[in-house]
Amino acid sequence: MADEAAAHGGLAHLAFFYRDQAEYLSRIQTFAHDSLAHAEPLFVAVPGDKARLVRTRLGGDYGDVSYGDMAELGRNPGRIIPAVRAFAEANPGRRVRYICEPVWPGRSAAETCEATRHEALINLAFSGTPLSIMCPYDAGLAPAALLEARFTHPAVLQDGQPLSSAGFAGPGLLPPECDRPLPAAPSYVQTLGYGSDLRPVRRLVTAHASSAGLPPERAADLVLAVNEIAANTLRHTSGDGLLRVWHTEQEILCQVQDHGWITDPLAGRRRRPADEPGHGLWVVHQVCDLVEVRTGEAGTTIRLHMRLGDVRTWHARGPSQPAAGTARTPPGSPG
Repeated sequence: MADEAAAHGGLAHLAFFYRDQAEYLSRIQTFAHDSLAHAEPLFVAVPGDKARLVRTRLGGDYGDVSYGDMAELGRNPGRIIPAVRAFAEANPGRRVRYICEPVWPGRSAAETCEATRHEALINLAFSGTPLSIMCPYDAGLAPAALLEARFTHPAVLQDGQPLSSAGFAGPGLLPPECDRPLPAAPSYVQTLGYGSDLRPVRRLVTAHASSAGLPPERAADLVLAVNEIAANTLRHTSGDGLLRVWHTEQEILCQVQDHGWITDPLAGRRRRPADEPGHGLWVVHQVCDLVEVRTGEAGTTIRLHMRLGDVRTWHARGPSQPAAGTARTPPGSPG
């Protein structure tokens, strides 16, 4: 159970399902009180207005608390594990606590799927780490999302007590929904095969981003991300790759496919690599609004999403439709 894991210095990762704001704030305050009582630094990352509510509830009474807006940090859930690792490493020799709400009403199906993937992978990334994580879930979410929370959390909070989750599958194991093939790209996509020369790849993404109205600095990030993925095709596989680009009213999507296989489920989610030309999947996760990866013996597809317009405005409007990006690496190669 979660308390046993904490007692033995390991990871305690639990979910709780809240029915209203009062219950939400009460459970968070109790968790923060325990962190204060044990002199454990606390990192709170919940979305948007909830972050302001929590700050107000905790005030200045809880000492060593850091805050993040999950709507920004977790816009792409692939960014969360590196942020938590950085917080833990900034407090060496101490157990730390983390409140994380990566799924909330209004997230798209693609975003919820990737947030669920994150919840599964965090068990793998921090196995044995002195870290206590509590993840609030709105009880009004779709039943599938609540079942997936039980699948990805070793423990759930019930009546204030952490109990083993009967639905937990094991560290790093994903709900089946998270590994199903991505929805097919629309018929109007622009398609480009690439080999040793990546200049046509960069030109196509640049032109499409411009025609879709993506701001120049965001377009540069997207070109960088696609180039990193395509470069991995050349670096880690013996074949060519295929790029697809399209956009909706809300976002531009780039999908890369090749015959490689990313065997490390945490590829791009560890600390920033220092020894890799470019920064591969790590930088892709940092600059894109959503990254979807499907990989196996048959090959890899990575779908990158980049929202059109101001991201802060998007948070006020609500979620966009899914987007795309790709990966590639032969069995045993780095991602």
